Amino acid sequence: MFKKLCIIGVGLIGGSIARAARANDLCTTISAYGRAQDLDNLQQALALKVIDSYSLNLEQAISDADCVIIATPVGAMPAIFKQLQAYWSDSVLYMDAGSTKGNVIAALSQVFGDIPGNFVPAHPIAGAENSGVGAALAELFQGKRVIFTPCVQTDKHFIKQATYFWQGMGSHISYMQVEQHDAVLAATSHLPHIIAFALVDLLGRKDEQGDIFKYAAGGFKDFTRIASSDPTMWLDICMANKQHITPLIEQLSSELGDIKRMLQDNQAQELHDTFSYARNARQRFLDQHNNMTQSIIFTVQPGGHLQGEVRVPGDKSISHRSIMLGSLAEGTTHVTGFLEGDDALATLRAFQAMGVQIEGPVDGQVTIHGVGLDGLQAPKEPIYLGNSGTSMRLLCGLLAGQKFDAVLTGDKSLSGRPMRRVIDPLSKMGAVIESTDNGTAPLTIRGQSGALQGIHYDMPIASAQVKSCLLLAGLYAQGKTSVTEPAPTRDHTERMLSGFSHPVEQEGNQVTISRQGQLKATNIEVPSDISSTAFFLVGASIAANSDLTLKHVGINPTRTGVINILQLMGANIELLNQRTVGGEPVADIRVRSAALKGIAIPEEFVALAIDEFPVLFVAAACAEGTTVLTGAKELRVKESDRIQVMADGLQILGVDAQSTEDGMVIQGGTIGGGTVVSHGDHRIAMSFAMATLRASDTIVIQDCENVNTSFPGFVSLTAQLGLNISSEEG
Repeated sequence: MFKKLCIIGVGLIGGSIARAARANDLCTTISAYGRAQDLDNLQQALALKVIDSYSLNLEQAISDADCVIIATPVGAMPAIFKQLQAYWSDSVLYMDAGSTKGNVIAALSQVFGDIPGNFVPAHPIAGAENSGVGAALAELFQGKRVIFTPCVQTDKHFIKQATYFWQGMGSHISYMQVEQHDAVLAATSHLPHIIAFALVDLLGRKDEQGDIFKYAAGGFKDFTRIASSDPTMWLDICMANKQHITPLIEQLSSELGDIKRMLQDNQAQELHDTFSYARNARQRFLDQHNNMTQSIIFTVQPGGHLQGEVRVPGDKSISHRSIMLGSLAEGTTHVTGFLEGDDALATLRAFQAMGVQIEGPVDGQVTIHGVGLDGLQAPKEPIYLGNSGTSMRLLCGLLAGQKFDAVLTGDKSLSGRPMRRVIDPLSKMGAVIESTDNGTAPLTIRGQSGALQGIHYDMPIASAQVKSCLLLAGLYAQGKTSVTEPAPTRDHTERMLSGFSHPVEQEGNQVTISRQGQLKATNIEVPSDISSTAFFLVGASIAANSDLTLKHVGINPTRTGVINILQLMGANIELLNQRTVGGEPVADIRVRSAALKGIAIPEEFVALAIDEFPVLFVAAACAEGTTVLTGAKELRVKESDRIQVMADGLQILGVDAQSTEDGMVIQGGTIGGGTVVSHGDHRIAMSFAMATLRASDTIVIQDCENVNTSFPGFVSLTAQLGLNISSEEG
């Protein structure tokens, strides 16, 4: 805590800093400094109790202050630094809050000859439509990002103090170089403000302005809201950062010129592609932003049962592959039942970024206008895949044989998952893929069009993702590519390749593909995902008086390990109305309450149920006796270490669960309540939600934001069926 905080410039930002510092007990007293023309503003700040005192004398205002923040417009800062020089103290933390940094650092150097070690350049990415101290808000910086641009001379002690201060107000700290900061903010903040000012200026000068503003819709008001910002402040910002802003204005002018040409020449498709790319780029930004900022907490009350009929969302594995193969096919592919979860949407947007025209999804319906095996285009920027390991690993194979380079990135979880398992065999085919030293994302794939060679690969571990990656690379390789798997894994890629009329040879545990032939567009009906169904199979089994029918579920024999295991444990599960749809077996599944018993899970079922073990651990916790899992080391490198995270969570809930190197030993018994952490793993979050059906107390589940990767609408659907669940942002 600082004894005295001094704010130089008590407007919206300075006033909000003062309010937030007081509200979060970050200082004992707050003073302010301003010029004679700022007197009314200072008096208002005092009357509103934003500050405790003010002075028009700088020496008096900063006397005894141990933290000084300069929150004036950036154009005023050089003069402020000159005034401060005479009273500068090496023991005081000084910060600015300016929107540009190059001019601030230059002014400091000019005044002091060097950058003082106790000055931390800071830029809070926050604001409001109104300006002035009357608009100041204590919560303005809550959940917002503050960018530090420390110099080589900046003392780590003062960076630590600044970090504590801003984090105490609820902000997230980022670090950037000065030049990088000004370039990025020119594009993301300064140019948009200029556009808003220019548009309102243009329309405001027209004779019919009354009609224009009278009939302006919400989009116009939202877009031009920032034109209400303080003109003086933005004049200073634009002049200070003109070296980065003016090239962007030239680029925007060129872009508008292109759009004008498209309109004049009736280039409808080119204009559609431009609009589509912009929409998809914005969605990628939102995906990344939401992943960084949202924290979702599930609170689930004990008890309840599951009854009724329901169709869970579409199969994630099939949804991924429908986009990939539909994009590479000749003709138009229509998909129904597509999973509108974050992972599958990441794949969809990746192919849109590579020039594929895709319409939807709307109510699970997607239309893909295929470009053929050689029709993909170089993405204009790195492809962000969120949390989707399937997208990243399969795209590695597909992109390895393209005529362009591509970069694949993901969120924190995906960036920690092992990728050498696909990089190594692809390298043997001639692929060039660059990763981190740990073999993780981001991945740079150097296109080797025409240079890939088919190989035979004996997979050391059973992995459908590795197998599918190599098969997709085989579409671009000379000769045959064959893969042998040590245990059966899901075969959706092989089935769908055949559905797209591409020959696939299968003999025992070996699958072979070659480049010969084309992919021909088809129609795909995606069944319900058995991995999502698994939560309800376990939930209805462990909850008394449950009777639930799950409609149109995919029962591909390479995916039914969860049914086999539950039936061995005594679950009451029936497969009804079995049929084949689009090459995939489906059925309606009825499940009723049953007394489960512990078992030693046969290792031949491990690969067939690898994604369902988190919820199977919950079933084991409710079973009579001991359940033992071995041979499942792969669980440690999923979205989280699913063995350890589930063991830790079950222990918190009072269950005797002991992790082993390749599995777990669980003594069935009672489940209590408590707070567990899912570590951002969607399947773990949903598994603990089902555990409350047999719990004696409330279970709170943290880090549930990734549930949407595989099961959008999970909370509403489970609540409808009888689970006492609520969700809130944490």
